[in-house]
Amino acid sequence: MNKTYYTSKDKNFSLLSGDVLDLLPQLDIKFDMIFADPPYFLSNDGLTIENGKIASVNKGSWDKATSYNYINDFNYRWLSIIKDKMKNDATIWISGTYHNIFNVGNVLNLLDFKILNIITWQKTNPPPNFSCRYFTHSTEQIIWARKSKNIPHFFNYDFMKRINNDKQMTDVWSLSSIAKWEKSQGKHPTQKPLSLLARIILASTKKGSLILDPFAGSSTTGIAANLCNRRFYGIDFEEKYLEMSKNRKIEIENLNVLNDYRSKIDGFLDKNQLINYLSSEE
Repeated sequence: MNKTYYTSKDKNFSLLSGDVLDLLPQLDIKFDMIFADPPYFLSNDGLTIENGKIASVNKGSWDKATSYNYINDFNYRWLSIIKDKMKNDATIWISGTYHNIFNVGNVLNLLDFKILNIITWQKTNPPPNFSCRYFTHSTEQIIWARKSKNIPHFFNYDFMKRINNDKQMTDVWSLSSIAKWEKSQGKHPTQKPLSLLARIILASTKKGSLILDPFAGSSTTGIAANLCNRRFYGIDFEEKYLEMSKNRKIEIENLNVLNDYRSKIDGFLDKNQLINYLSSEE
């Protein structure tokens, strides 16, 4: 059954409406890279601070878990399907916090992935801890793994070194959270910054690579992919976020907006470094 929600005019940005567990097995496509931001299962009716105000931590029914076994089964199911849709030399990046990342790592080992790195994303502007009984949570972890233990993966080592003042880049990345201009079409409750996704994509793909986000949300992965001259498939089941994703893609079809956003992405030595690099890519 065709669940296509939107395909862009340039065919580089496609959205599917539905559950990844149902839709992905039907796709006859192999991907070069996966970025996944699965549920962290944080929605426990607690409170947090957001924009200086008290807010609920609840994100939606998709972020609730009934037990550890539920979380383990969910991660095993979607990662099993994902692995079958990866090219032999493909890699996967999975974002999380202590609530889910240890389970994800265990499942990756069970499925015989090779874990390459665990990136620590250090946020430059984290919200304060509401209870004042813990240290402020200012990081997220991102596991980078490849499909096969025996087939080499692509790593854009030279460019990662170049944007790090010609020093070997470490596994701790200090990057800001989403900026106001990234929310021009609205905001997803777990939206990631373009600076984070651009670095991930540039580190592990080549021009024209096909990237999948099975939990697309507002499709930051897709926008970053297109800004970096890569192609994108995204899956989500909430229409309001699919519509937001569509509008974000339409927004960057304006060449002036496209180049403006490229110049604003954090993590480069100057605002022209990304644009110059993309112009030089073969």
